[in-house]
Amino acid sequence: MTATENRRLALVTGAGRGIGRAVALTLGKRGFNVAVNYRSSAKAAENLCGEITAFGVEARAFEADVSKAEEVTALFRAVEDSMGTVRVLINNAGITRDNLLMRMKTDEWDDVVAANLNSVFYCTREAIRGMVKARWGRIVSLASIVGLVGNAGQANYSATKAGIIGFMKSVAREYAAKGITANVVAPGFIDTDMTGVLKENVRAAMLGQIPVGRMGCPEDVAGAVAFFVSDESNYLTGQVLAVDGGMTMC
Repeated sequence: MTATENRRLALVTGAGRGIGRAVALTLGKRGFNVAVNYRSSAKAAENLCGEITAFGVEARAFEADVSKAEEVTALFRAVEDSMGTVRVLINNAGITRDNLLMRMKTDEWDDVVAANLNSVFYCTREAIRGMVKARWGRIVSLASIVGLVGNAGQANYSATKAGIIGFMKSVAREYAAKGITANVVAPGFIDTDMTGVLKENVRAAMLGQIPVGRMGCPEDVAGAVAFFVSDESNYLTGQVLAVDGGMTMC
């Protein structure tokens, strides 16, 4: 970590488990103070903060449902009051509600759009004000390779992840001159609770599509996120990095 990065404040949404947890730990290890957002996993978030503070940085947990605009506003006020202004935003929170299109219920569509896409808009809109004032900021949103190639049974999820990519490219264009970068990390088949529910035959079929021959781990994704928020990535914005073991190479 460079001296200029030291003690910048990063907010990670949906950080209680999985990829979000790995990202928060990695940023803490690299010297960032970390605001850990969670919706329901309070104990896990508090435990995570304890692990992060062992690196000699500050970490605090903040409960908020980032799919709701009013809760996002309250979240940023709470973070600013207790930790300072967010300089790094990691939009990680998300859900799945898988179903074939003809069977997909309206609430399955609406819930996924709210949690995965609206949350990115709400959080980025709040964070961008402080970043513009400071003339420095890093925004990284977690999409998915299904936002690039689609996936049967995930029309709602795929649409939100594709939407994140378009949204972040627009943010990148709007704020590049203000010292703010906006990039996307698109994970592939990562070993988390979300993929852990898949049947063995489905897992085997997906593994067969991965050239490196293994599932990814949350730390693989966290490393990519950490690069995008580092000073080494100053000249990168509006980019989509697929962390997928080669599944979507072209």
